Amino acid sequence: MKIIVRGKNIEITDAIEAKVAEKLTKLDKYFIVSDEVEAKVLVRVYPYGQKIEVTIPTEYIMLRAEVVDDDLYNAIDQVIDKLEGQIRKYKTRLSRKSKEHKLALNLSEVADDDQEEEDVLVKVKTINPKPMDMEEAVMQMELIGHSFFVYRDTETEKVSVVYRRFDGEYGLIETE
Repeated sequence: MKIIVRGKNIEITDAIEAKVAEKLTKLDKYFIVSDEVEAKVLVRVYPYGQKIEVTIPTEYIMLRAEVVDDDLYNAIDQVIDKLEGQIRKYKTRLSRKSKEHKLALNLSEVADDDQEEEDVLVKVKTINPKPMDMEEAVMQMELIGHSFFVYRDTETEKVSVVYRRFDGEYGLIETE
């Protein structure tokens, strides 16, 4: 697995890069990863702390985690813990669904966490996305008090999703 570490508002030192590489190589024991897979690590500094985002697109699943902490090295440890938890969760789900699924075979022996709760679908809702622009969609989202809103963009005629990010700003997901 190739590891690409980038920094925003911070210079990535050799020590930071070595710590990230050391921790990420521990994930190799959980699943089979080819050398073409690139683990992308983004480190950012904010007034409220240091944030690390790790994205590992494998052949079968996309692993992604982010952590904000005052101490960058503590954030690195926490993000690895989150990624290990995701791997355990995927393995548990897949082993329940299919014993012969390719990903389940590619995951090495990960201790099943019997205390992990099973996800339960509690509500299904059908919508007809209304045509509007992004500003109107943000206003509608705020009015109904949700953290996201699905609409049909008037310019592109495609279904889009506007959402509130953890930092309080807004994000937009556009479909193809």
